[in-house]
Amino acid sequence: MFIGSHLSISRGYEQAGKEALRIGANTFQYFTRNPRGGRARKLDQTDMDKLRALMEENRFGPLLGHAPYTLNPASDKETVRAFAEIAMREDLARMDLLPGNYYNFHPGSHVGQGVEKGLDYIIGLLNLVLPAVQGTKVLLETMAGKGTEIGGNFEEIAAILQQVNQPEKMGVCLDTCHIHEAGYDIVKDLDGVLDAFDRIIGLDKLFAIHLNDSKNPKGAKKDRHEKIGEGTLGLSTIEKIINHEKMQSLPFYLETPNEPEGYAEEIALLRGLRNTLQTDK
Repeated sequence: MFIGSHLSISRGYEQAGKEALRIGANTFQYFTRNPRGGRARKLDQTDMDKLRALMEENRFGPLLGHAPYTLNPASDKETVRAFAEIAMREDLARMDLLPGNYYNFHPGSHVGQGVEKGLDYIIGLLNLVLPAVQGTKVLLETMAGKGTEIGGNFEEIAAILQQVNQPEKMGVCLDTCHIHEAGYDIVKDLDGVLDAFDRIIGLDKLFAIHLNDSKNPKGAKKDRHEKIGEGTLGLSTIEKIINHEKMQSLPFYLETPNEPEGYAEEIALLRGLRNTLQTDK
């Protein structure tokens, strides 16, 4: 079972890998740059090589680099879209120095200009940056659908994947809190939701899971994460997710409101709920 939490790389990539091991993880997610700004950490290839060695030695699953929240390729402002292109190009170039990992981003918000216009901008950006991508899979994150957010339903995610020029370089990261708050009933009908995902997007495009409980009821569209087992999804739903035959081989990344010790407790809890499978690492 590949499972990890969100960790900081402010003290270096190798240090983040060591922290993951300390809390019982065998992968982790990290922000590629300041999540509320635009600056990226100074590149240190030696540090990245040390992380790669640590990952190989400890049989890590793929890392998940998360784009900053300020990245909005669907914006009505040219300057905001220009930043999205610059940041994504830089992030993906860095990620290709650690090949075989994933880059996750929020599709963006159309800010009132309409979903179709927002989708056009997102697709346009991806068609600009994807040609240079080599060893990284670019993932669209499923969203809660708050405000003018794009990606709050499977159809909008599918529309992007179907219209990019290099769909083989892309996939999806499914966030359990987000789809619950978007209105998908994963508590009472997990199989039905996954069938809908397969029909609309394709399960072959699902590469990662953001494993989060939710503070809000189904359909709230507010995006409020909760600790595992303490929200409206509940522990039984989380247990079904991590053991489901269609998701059990995927990496799981925690984004719950926790500090490292809290993540360690959640990881231990989830490993205890995990069925013994041949796919486990």
